[in-house]
Amino acid sequence: MTEQEQRVAIVTGASQGIGAGIVAGYRERGWAVVANALTIERSDDPAMATVPGDIQQPATADALVEAALGHFGRIDTLVNDAGVYIGKPFTDYTADDYALVVGVNLTGFFLLTQRVIVEMLKRSGGHVVNVSATVAEHPRAAAPAVLTALTKGGLATATRSLAIEYASRGIRVNAVSPGIIQTPLHASESYADDAALVPIGRVGQVTDIVDGVLFLESSPYITGEVLHIDGGQAAGG
Repeated sequence: MTEQEQRVAIVTGASQGIGAGIVAGYRERGWAVVANALTIERSDDPAMATVPGDIQQPATADALVEAALGHFGRIDTLVNDAGVYIGKPFTDYTADDYALVVGVNLTGFFLLTQRVIVEMLKRSGGHVVNVSATVAEHPRAAAPAVLTALTKGGLATATRSLAIEYASRGIRVNAVSPGIIQTPLHASESYADDAALVPIGRVGQVTDIVDGVLFLESSPYITGEVLHIDGGQAAGG
């Protein structure tokens, strides 16, 4: 496989948790990856470029696109995984909370996706995968998180809109909507009570989300889909 034939993914929020799992999943399939997080270590892998930076800033979006084109010559897929979660009662949110959550979850998506789609249009094809959240559709009174619902729900809506806008131009846009996912960021015992909230009877793993993203990647007839990976929560259990 030549450098120009190797497909290339940009993944944000890539330093740990779900994002790191998605990076590993694409690399296992032989893709080159440009990985971003606010702080991220340099990689010795010649098929992986790391770009530290705040996804809320236009300069970060520019740097990611430039890294993909400069190192690998193309962009095939963008996975918008970067996200911030602040859970608290609605009236306790501050203006700073609002600015941060909207900045990372929506502004970062907007700035980078717009730049990437410009490049995908030049190649008449590409795929965007957004990471939404089931809490946007299945809120719980015991765990209020309206800013997550606002922003991640916005990503789900934008997914469908962009899918229709660009379907005839070779660009697919999909989303995954995780439920309660156990990540290395939290001790496993902290999820002990969460399984009872999930109809399937267990919390999800990072690999469940990676499998979902790669399923969408391998499904050229799917666009505009929000794939719920939540053990049945969105169904109303």
